[in-house]
Amino acid sequence: MVPPSLRARLALTAVLAALVVLVLGVLYAGDSEPGPLDARLGEAAYDVGPSWRHAALVVDFLGEPAGSAALVAVLLAGCLLLRLPRAAVLVVAGPAVSVVTATLLKSLVGRTIHGDGNLSYPSGHTTFVTALALVVALTVAGRLGLGRAAGTSVVLGAPLAAGAAMGWAQVALGAHYPTDALGGWCTALAVVPATAWLVDRAADRAADRTADRMKDRAAVRPTDRATDRAGDGAAERSAERSADAGHREHR
Repeated sequence: MVPPSLRARLALTAVLAALVVLVLGVLYAGDSEPGPLDARLGEAAYDVGPSWRHAALVVDFLGEPAGSAALVAVLLAGCLLLRLPRAAVLVVAGPAVSVVTATLLKSLVGRTIHGDGNLSYPSGHTTFVTALALVVALTVAGRLGLGRAAGTSVVLGAPLAAGAAMGWAQVALGAHYPTDALGGWCTALAVVPATAWLVDRAADRAADRTADRMKDRAAVRPTDRATDRAGDGAAERSAERSADAGHREHR
């Protein structure tokens, strides 16, 4: 799931993203107000008109339980039809691990919006769509055998576009601050490459064990055939001796 040409860049991206998540979490821990960065990033997204609000609601639905389940189900079916088992596993595991991580971070950071019960950092919706877009981008890059430049553009461009769209929707609807969306985007960028690496490791080990079993069977089969032939020869000789003995007794 992680093309060799992109491993170094993805690893660096994941580390930098994790640092951003950590720094923002420390800055806004226990806070309930927008920060200076939120004012700059969110100025264009606040107070959108009715048509843009409708578009934001449509985008927001993709991060809701029903919408996210439908997206994952469609992509999972596509992976299974194309016989891409690793991608099928990552389509489920990548977003799931990312969202669980975001949920844990919310409790640890404790940033709220519109009341004490509304934990906001990082944005779970933004985390989910970014993670899913990154999984799709990794699958496409690996399937098409894209080089380093093209692969990097696809693998980073798709989650950037998806995360920006969902982040805008969350800010426009007043569900999150811009830095919440930024934290969700970076959470997915940090978690999905690590999850993809684990999927590759597990699949490679399973493939190695299968290959070893096939080699063992191939090594045992000639011996088995020789044993079977020896056994058949002994049985034939025993039958011949029995027949000769019977013939002598008859005489």
